[in-house]
Amino acid sequence: MAAQFGRRLRRGATTTAVAALAVAALSASQAPAIVSGGGDSGKQASGSSAPDSDSASGDSSYHTDLPPLNTPDKPGTSIDLPGTTEAEAGIPASVLDAYKQAEQTIASSNPGCNLPWQLLAAIGKVESGQARGGRVDDNGTTLSPILGPVLNGVGFANISDTDNGAYDGDKTHDRAVGPMQFIPSTWATWGQDANSDGRKDPNNIFDAALAAGRYLCANNRDLSVKANLDQAILSYNRSQEYLATVLSWLEYYKRGSHEVPDGTGVLPTNPGPLDPDGPGDSPASDPDGSPGSTPTPGPSDPNESPSPEPPKPPKPPKPPTTTPPPTTPAPTVERLENAGTGKLSATAGAAFAERVTVRGEDAKGKAVGKVAVQFLIVGDTDTKFAGGGKQAVVTSGSDGTATAPALQAGETTGEFTVRASVVSRTVPGVDFTATVTERQADSVVRTGDKELTAAPGAEFADTVEVKATNDGAVAAGVAVKATMIKSADDASTADKGPHFKGADGQPLRALTGLKTNDQGLLVLPKIFADDATGTFLLRIETAGGAKVTIELKVAAPA
Repeated sequence: MAAQFGRRLRRGATTTAVAALAVAALSASQAPAIVSGGGDSGKQASGSSAPDSDSASGDSSYHTDLPPLNTPDKPGTSIDLPGTTEAEAGIPASVLDAYKQAEQTIASSNPGCNLPWQLLAAIGKVESGQARGGRVDDNGTTLSPILGPVLNGVGFANISDTDNGAYDGDKTHDRAVGPMQFIPSTWATWGQDANSDGRKDPNNIFDAALAAGRYLCANNRDLSVKANLDQAILSYNRSQEYLATVLSWLEYYKRGSHEVPDGTGVLPTNPGPLDPDGPGDSPASDPDGSPGSTPTPGPSDPNESPSPEPPKPPKPPKPPTTTPPPTTPAPTVERLENAGTGKLSATAGAAFAERVTVRGEDAKGKAVGKVAVQFLIVGDTDTKFAGGGKQAVVTSGSDGTATAPALQAGETTGEFTVRASVVSRTVPGVDFTATVTERQADSVVRTGDKELTAAPGAEFADTVEVKATNDGAVAAGVAVKATMIKSADDASTADKGPHFKGADGQPLRALTGLKTNDQGLLVLPKIFADDATGTFLLRIETAGGAKVTIELKVAAPA
């Protein structure tokens, strides 16, 4: 069991005393030095830089348990150090996955922050005891609400209702909500949808962990810098004692942790959100501060025999030793398998109809749920997932399957790879080949019907405009080529007659690299006649095979 110091931290002398004990304990355990300060959590700590004027939790209550101390008593220590226990290092599976998923997501979108998942674990431990020991459903949502005290100014900040009770059920004052204890006004700004269920839910550990990570990384913080790390933690709860407690758990988890089944995590012993008040006050003491005592009267006569000492009460019997029931280890994913993903193909600029789906399995081929799966787009392509990134992390459901967000094709055509892998585990990934084809049109027509004529050596007065469609809809961005052909039966490039001009002014009778605009229209460059007279043919062809042939006439003036 973790060391226990003090009661719920509130402003005033109580927090100062707790911090002093915490620092003493950590010093004895050779933990890194931490700042100890006054306990007025209602004031902004000097030098901190919170993302907004309020802390994430509204400076609400939190658990004050400290991690086990791994060093035995040393000479000069003034407190008894508890023994170590592996149970404290266990983090429930879904909660651990949420922290690691948030770390991966932020490492991709904001690598300069250097957010370690252990920091999220430390805050989650202090705020909610890792979501009450991992009491969450298959989607990572807490089985019952985790609410902080009413923030009505009595012992804590005074924050009037900002969400009409939507998150905390209180229409008068706000309360911190969920496993990471966000107040509603902060959640309105920083809430995330990390599990892609279409909701930003502060009671969901995946949503809350990612939101906490982004909040800590605000103001371009680099959390590998100690000053920035302290500022980030203080922005969460503006208390030096809170800072000390979180830092102690951060260092503890960095030394090692392990996964335990959901619902079996160690619960905090000190009060926190929704806990009743902690242990009562200490025993009565004398005015000088020494514990109260009752004096024992001595003999009244030197010759009188002292009264016999009263018999000592018998020792109470030891409680029977009970062995906790064995816990079933959480299944471990050993491989990823394709879960029925079809052909991945789309035209440039369109959404892929098919989505990548994989299934996590253990060594016996049974489905393993609650696994964080990363989907990564690899290769020379501008295709992205819906939302704009080339990386997405999705937590598998109870059936073991995880489906990537929809792919949105860019303009670069060709093949690329979508790679699925398990976050933070050495499990072989699965690669899927995807293809982007060029935009196509099944019809192209000239928009006008005026005869196109010119005199020998002159410029055609009218321009040529065409419109491309595909399945009756405008075909925007479709590649087009225009060629002066020899005849209707011979589509090779003509060697005389009308022509375009290149940048150097020389005749060109074939143009490529043309594209229709967003209305599906294309206006060709100016056309010129040489000395040859007669009727000539201009053929326009789109990607997809649509063609139109246009007559050009060159004749001497009458």
